[in-house]
Amino acid sequence: MKKKIFHEIKSLIMIAAAALIYAVGISLFLDPNKLAPGGVTGIAVILNRLVNVETGTLYFLLNIPIVLLGIRKFGVRFIAKTAYAIVMVSTLTNLLSPIGALTDDLLIAGVAGGILTAVGIGLIFKAGATTGGTDIIIKILRLKYRHLKTGFLFLCTDIMIVSLSALVFKNIEVAFYALLTVVISGKALDYVLYGGDVAKMLFIITEKPEQIGKRLMKELEVGVTYLHGQGGWTGNEKRVVFTMVPNRLGAEVQDIVKHEDP
Repeated sequence: MKKKIFHEIKSLIMIAAAALIYAVGISLFLDPNKLAPGGVTGIAVILNRLVNVETGTLYFLLNIPIVLLGIRKFGVRFIAKTAYAIVMVSTLTNLLSPIGALTDDLLIAGVAGGILTAVGIGLIFKAGATTGGTDIIIKILRLKYRHLKTGFLFLCTDIMIVSLSALVFKNIEVAFYALLTVVISGKALDYVLYGGDVAKMLFIITEKPEQIGKRLMKELEVGVTYLHGQGGWTGNEKRVVFTMVPNRLGAEVQDIVKHEDP
């Protein structure tokens, strides 16, 4: 029990630190330069120019219906840490926004903002949460339209949001740098989480193969194969869970495995 409590406290501290890094990228680089980085954050940056509401507050408000929908589809346990991450990102973004832009150079702002937001998201993923927004929406879409690839859905939503920013700000140059930010952030996120690998092939040796396998198929929508193995030292028969997962799901697989069989 003590180990479990310590693990949860460590996760919450990690999420708070990651939210600070993410908020720095938004408040000090992207938002003040009108760079909409895709996702709910990008929508909040755009709406901030249309209504007199802070970007962090808009980010929080936009996530409320998405989180409620996520609870309905995936349960309270799956959403709890994500809700905490959303609150931290929203609060810290508003606290940092009065500082203003650290640079007016769109290239520097796009690169720095993209890297910082990627590091923040990566650490939040490793802590067993997400930043909400399009992550949850795409998970829900994939439940109904399984033939659509996750990466394709993310790309489509980001392109639509960047295109919208070009129309609202009436500046194609700003939209171009926002798209550059999206690309850099995606590449940086892969590197933060998995060192640039394309995918992970996992062999999970566990006493609870059925529980882990069912959760992987239901929550992450990945294929699972049960293999038969034998312990080298004990000679005992074992069942091994074999799966292939995209890079961005690796941290979630670890979270499921650790929860079912520490």
